[in-house]
Amino acid sequence: MENTPKDYSHIKGWGIDADPKNDPTYPLKNRTNEEHKGYNWERPKQQLVNMEVLRSIERPNISAVFGTSMPPTGLSGKLRRFAFQFSENTYTHWLTLIFADRVNEYEGIVDDLKNGYIPNIFAEKGWKAEWRLKPERLAIKIGTTAAIISAVITIMARKK
Repeated sequence: MENTPKDYSHIKGWGIDADPKNDPTYPLKNRTNEEHKGYNWERPKQQLVNMEVLRSIERPNISAVFGTSMPPTGLSGKLRRFAFQFSENTYTHWLTLIFADRVNEYEGIVDDLKNGYIPNIFAEKGWKAEWRLKPERLAIKIGTTAAIISAVITIMARKK
């Protein structure tokens, strides 16, 4: 196979950025290379670590500043710990974190019920708007959820 250069000049706009003198951002940006000085910065003071902080395996240390609003707990916390054993460029990492978010949602509902608060799931899920705008889609969602819950209850009852 011969490696010959291809001519793409027939394509409108091809190679428009090949000539640095024809840089479309030139009139908007005065190139002084000052932006490279911003790369040398002092690391902020390390935030006090007083709880478990999950971090990527690609990072050698904990971020200087991090969120503390929701430390990992329960089944969702275990799933998050599992997810952070994998690199951020794997599906396992991200899909497990998404699944952990869903599990945490149900953990929150159970926690509300334990504390005597009955959550208004209809309002919190935005079902009022969905009922008004797409009632057929809401009916499918509710029907599917009811079928899954019924199947789980039936399977659990048979095992007893």
